[in-house]
Amino acid sequence: MTAPVSRRTVLLAGGAALAGGSLLGGGTAPAAAETAPDAQVVAILQRICPPRFPDRWYDVTDFGAVGDDATDCTAALRAAIETCHRRGGGHVVVPAGDYRTGAVHLLSRVDLHLEAGARLAFSQDPAAYLPVVATRYEGTECYNYSAFVYAYGQRDIAVTGQGVLDGRADATHWWDWTGGPPPNEGPDKTLLIQMAAAGVPVEERVFGAGHNLRPNLLQFNRCENVLLDGITVKDSPIWNIHPVLCRNVTIRGVTVDSPDGPNNDGIDPESCTDVLIENCTISTGDDCIAFKSGKDADGRRVNVPARYAVVRNCEMADGNGGVTAGSETSGGVMDIFVRDCRMSSPHLERAIRIKSNPARGGTITNIDVRRVTVGQAADSAIEIVLNYANVTTGAYPPDVHGITISQLTVASAPRALNLLGLTDDPLRDIQLHQCRFDAITEDNVIENVEGLRLDQVWINGARVDN
Repeated sequence: MTAPVSRRTVLLAGGAALAGGSLLGGGTAPAAAETAPDAQVVAILQRICPPRFPDRWYDVTDFGAVGDDATDCTAALRAAIETCHRRGGGHVVVPAGDYRTGAVHLLSRVDLHLEAGARLAFSQDPAAYLPVVATRYEGTECYNYSAFVYAYGQRDIAVTGQGVLDGRADATHWWDWTGGPPPNEGPDKTLLIQMAAAGVPVEERVFGAGHNLRPNLLQFNRCENVLLDGITVKDSPIWNIHPVLCRNVTIRGVTVDSPDGPNNDGIDPESCTDVLIENCTISTGDDCIAFKSGKDADGRRVNVPARYAVVRNCEMADGNGGVTAGSETSGGVMDIFVRDCRMSSPHLERAIRIKSNPARGGTITNIDVRRVTVGQAADSAIEIVLNYANVTTGAYPPDVHGITISQLTVASAPRALNLLGLTDDPLRDIQLHQCRFDAITEDNVIENVEGLRLDQVWINGARVDN
C-alpha cells in the first residue's frame, strides 16, 4: 500500500522495468481476494431468474396492425397487450414488417416478441407519448413524456426476439432539444433540479407538452422480473435502455446501435437490484453501460442504490465509457462485477469509468472488474474522478473506495490511469492486479488517492508495481 498522497504521477514510457515477473505470472492475489467476489457473483446469479410466460400467442396483425411503414399501429399494439394481460399472460407477437407506433405500455405477464424482420418505428411526434407518466429524468423524478416502451409497477415483463426498436431520433427530432436555439431542454432541466432541491412533490413536477425533456426508448419503472433478450435498439432520444428501481433484471444478447445521439447511453440500470447484462453489443453517443442511483437532492430523497449486478461477455465500441458508475450516484453504487468483456473503438473514450462530485454524494464501493480486453481507447483506459462537471465543492462528498481491476489489457490509449480524488475526499483502496497497458503516450494522473496498490502492472513494458 502507498501512503496517502495529494499528488502522484507515475512515469510511463521513460521508466525502467522492475526486475522479475510477467503480466500473468510471478505471484497471485490472496485467495480470499479472489474467492469473495466470485462467491458474490454466484449468489447474484442464483437470485436472478428471467420471467416465464404462458404458451399463448397473440399476433398484432389480428388486432389491426399493418407492417407497411405507414399505418399507425399504436391502438392495435395496445389492444394485443391488454388482451394478453387480461387472459393471464403470454406472448404478443410482432411479425416481420415495419410498424409505425407511438408509446407502447407493457403489462404484467406479457412478452412483447419481435420476430426477425420486425421493426417498431416510433413516431417522431412528441404528442404520441402523452399523457405524461411517472419517470426519472437524468436521476430526478417527475412526470414527462412516456418512454417509447414503458412499464410502471409491473411484474414478469419482457421484450424479446430478433426485431428492431427504432427510436428514429435525429438532428431535427429530439436530439435538437439538447442545445442550439430555443426551444431546448436547458430551462426545463434547470427548473426540474430547482423543484427537487426545493422539495416540490413529484406529482407537481409536470413536464411533457410545451417542455423539452427527452424520453427514453425503453424505461421500466418499479418493475420486477424483467427480461430483454435478442432485440436491437437504435437512435433513442436519450438513454436507450433504462430500468429504474427494478428488481431481477436480465438483459442478454441485446444490440444497442445508437452512436450518433447526445446522451445516448446504452444500458443504464438506475437504483436496480440483481441485474445481469450479458452477451450484449453496444455502440453509443455516451456511456455504454452506466450504473446510476439518482441525482443530488432527489437521489438522496429516494435513497436506493444500484446494487448486485453482473456484466459479462459484452462488447463495447463507441462510447464515453465502456462500463461506468455515475455520474448520478446519490443513492450509491455497489457490488458491481464485470467479467470477460471486450472494448475497442477510436471513439471509445474510456474503458472503466467512475464519475461523481461533492454535489452528488453516495457510496461507490465493491466494483470488481476482471478479464477485460481493450483494443483502442481515446482517453484514459481507467478513469475515477470526483470532479465531474468541474464541481469540486459541495456538502455531499462521495465515498469511493474498494475498486479492484484485474487482468485488464489495453493495446492502445493515451493514458492508463486518471484517478482524481479531492483534497478533503480522497479515493481509497484502488487496486490493479495483473494489468497491462501498451502504446501509452501520456503520464498517469493520480491525485488525492489513499491506498493505491499496483500489483503486476505493466505500462509500455515497464513494471510499475508499488
